[in-house]
Amino acid sequence: KCRLLLLPLFLLLLPPPSSSSKMAAAGKCGVDRNERQRKQRWQEAAATLGALCCAGRIAPSARPKLGSSRGGGGSPTPRSTPRFGGSRGGPLSGKKFGNPGEKLTKKKWNLDELPKFEKNFYQEHPDVVRRTVQEVEQYRASKEVTVRGHNCPKPIINFYEANFPANVMEVIQRQNFTEPTAIQAQGWPVALSGLDMVGVAQTGSGKTLSYLLPAIVHINHQPFLERGDGPICLVLAPTRELAQQVQQVAAEYSRACRLKSTCIYGGAPKGPQIRDLERGVEICIATPGRLIDFLEAGKTNLRRCTYLVLDEADRMLDMGFEPQIRKIVDQIRPDRQTLMWSATWPKEVRQLAEDFLKEYVHINIGALELSANHNILQIVDVCHDVEKDDKLIRLMEEIMSEKENKTIVFVETKRRCDDLTRKMRRDGWPAMGIHGDKSQQERDWVLNEFKHGKAPILIATDVASRGLDVEDVKFVINYDYPNSSEDYIHRIGRTARSTKTGTAYTFFTPNNIKQVNDLISVLREANQAINPKLLQLIEDRGSGKYSFMIHNYVLSFLIGRSRGDRRDRYSAGKRGGFSSFRERENFERTYGALGKRDFGAKTQNGAYSAQSFSNGTPFGNGFAAAGMQASFRAGNPAGAYQNGYDQQYGSNIANMHNGMNQQQYAYPATGAAPMIGYPMPTSYSQ
Repeated sequence: KCRLLLLPLFLLLLPPPSSSSKMAAAGKCGVDRNERQRKQRWQEAAATLGALCCAGRIAPSARPKLGSSRGGGGSPTPRSTPRFGGSRGGPLSGKKFGNPGEKLTKKKWNLDELPKFEKNFYQEHPDVVRRTVQEVEQYRASKEVTVRGHNCPKPIINFYEANFPANVMEVIQRQNFTEPTAIQAQGWPVALSGLDMVGVAQTGSGKTLSYLLPAIVHINHQPFLERGDGPICLVLAPTRELAQQVQQVAAEYSRACRLKSTCIYGGAPKGPQIRDLERGVEICIATPGRLIDFLEAGKTNLRRCTYLVLDEADRMLDMGFEPQIRKIVDQIRPDRQTLMWSATWPKEVRQLAEDFLKEYVHINIGALELSANHNILQIVDVCHDVEKDDKLIRLMEEIMSEKENKTIVFVETKRRCDDLTRKMRRDGWPAMGIHGDKSQQERDWVLNEFKHGKAPILIATDVASRGLDVEDVKFVINYDYPNSSEDYIHRIGRTARSTKTGTAYTFFTPNNIKQVNDLISVLREANQAINPKLLQLIEDRGSGKYSFMIHNYVLSFLIGRSRGDRRDRYSAGKRGGFSSFRERENFERTYGALGKRDFGAKTQNGAYSAQSFSNGTPFGNGFAAAGMQASFRAGNPAGAYQNGYDQQYGSNIANMHNGMNQQQYAYPATGAAPMIGYPMPTSYSQ
């Protein structure tokens, strides 16, 4: 306070700033008139500032400093807004990127002033009315449908029992659907009745149509949109891929009913999306981030929204979208109809349902605990990190010999995705990669190539683990096991869509020992064969024996791969493999004797002996055999791989080591031994 009181006196004693050197020279003879006026204005400004400070009308945090701009010059005009570069601390909120949706205020709704709307349009078909309670319970038990809540209507068995409009039924008939899925049979009556609901079902069970067709019926009973109105139906999706796929389904049905729909997501130009919103759309499929941008900019509003869908709610919470979701829901009237869909039912999703839904009906398809699609054959291979590449190549050789060979390989990090894609393409495999750092245009192009079979191998991070709906994906490979069993279920759910079958291979390493119990539970629930090595991991962990895990860490250290390689995308360390041929020799000498003593019975393909690094390697008998070790010791490293390939594959691909001049699918004349003792799945017709 003392400094503020002394500030006006200090300003009065300061000499006025000189206008120019020419005026300073003229001051020797007399004070110029303009200079006198400048001095007078300066003193008046100082006196005014002093009076305001004494009166306390300027808050200390808002009192600007005179002459504090970086350009100098002592300008007497205070700056109320900081210049770019004047403060390096970022936004005033203290956060690096601010708070998403901080400009959106929570609306105070008065239900008496809001226009009324109808949301119950369900009329039971006579066949449904005649259905007895015993028949309903028998149907639910056969489809593993569990229902909780009050006033839940009976399920339907045929499409005509839902009483959809004729235009919708024509599209359903063109798509040759035979009968509704379990979630559709029970979900459609609930959604058409105007009730809030939570639907928990496995991936590929038809959840998209479960909320889109009731949305069309809901929109048809609402007043027409007027200029400046926002959408009536809002669908929130976690990823842009899922949003685009929902839009493709919505466009086909809405076009038949003369409704307009749009999809807004990040990574694409805003102009076309804004034009669609300004022209008026009844259905809007959006990702939370881009929708908040448009709401803050005033490009759209949610005043007319009466039908809200949260698709893949568990995924949105995993991605940290809960603050954005709450901001968006605050902009929607509270008497709306809300439908929440998820593949899992963790406590975070339960809390979100309690906050957003009122007297909702909970529909669960399958077991209440973690469950995977029973049409998927799950094969788990317990191995080390260094064995993954060789096992992947042998597995891809078997898969590519099948007629239906479309495969998704899931990895943990973006760097691993790029490295593995580059390596497989260099070896002649038709692989493409997709992850979050790629542009939207590139991601769309990669997905289009994969869907049309031009690149049947897709290497992806978890950005594609949910919502990626490609009908004919036959195989899924978990190169890196995910951080949770929920993500594992979503990954393998990319195959066996609808009523089809598929196969999921998983490489499970000791680094993933924390998830071994959940994985075994998922396998047992789906009646899958359990690899005995998974049970051995549990026994070792329960008895305090971590030899298998310690061996993996030592092995990774010797070959130059650190434990944090999967976590750090831009680590400057080695990417794996031997940095020199001397390290390879030291590795073989070290583990030649160690494998015979400790790890001979626990490895996937035999002991780590001096004669065999792994009997399942594509070099036949390992590094010591097939001329490999002799070539390294003879100082001919380039010929070492050549000799190994010649004995196994023959001279027809003798130049495979350069990765350039081999055929696109250079398969061996005689197939290698299977990865583990499981037969390949039988081929099913499309």
